[in-house]
Amino acid sequence: MAGDKPEGGEVPLLYSEGNVAARVALEREVRGWSTTELAERVTRAGVRMNQTAVWRIENGTPRRRINLDEALALSRVFELPLEELMSPPLEGLDIDSRRLVQEAVEAFYEARDARDRLHHAVVAIADHIKAHPDSSRAINEQCLRLMGDERDARTLTSDIEDGGHY
Repeated sequence: MAGDKPEGGEVPLLYSEGNVAARVALEREVRGWSTTELAERVTRAGVRMNQTAVWRIENGTPRRRINLDEALALSRVFELPLEELMSPPLEGLDIDSRRLVQEAVEAFYEARDARDRLHHAVVAIADHIKAHPDSSRAINEQCLRLMGDERDARTLTSDIEDGGHY
């Protein structure tokens, strides 16, 4: 049918099992996992898989097909949306760059989660002080005692007095 293919070539698939296979290999390598470790993680995610299956997905001729349950488990294990797992790998990033980006993304989410925890803890202490105003000085002293650094303790107690970390 006219318009299905560009002149002289095939239309590249945005999503394909080949893309998933390439992404599985790439994401596994970025994380430094062996094929055995990936298979164990997929199995722990609820879909039985062995090392041979991972190898055949990545390297087999013909390539091992991936069923929907496996694709969802791989998506969960790699912490990627299924659509991203199915997309072609980005060109222009070598393995070291991908590892650095992966590390930065993980650190970002850890820092965000830590900020959220800090905020909730500070709000809880501020609420406690409102209910028990006489405890304010002892709480400030305990912060200093536990933190050891006066400047850090002042920052934390200032956040408490302001009623939140954000």
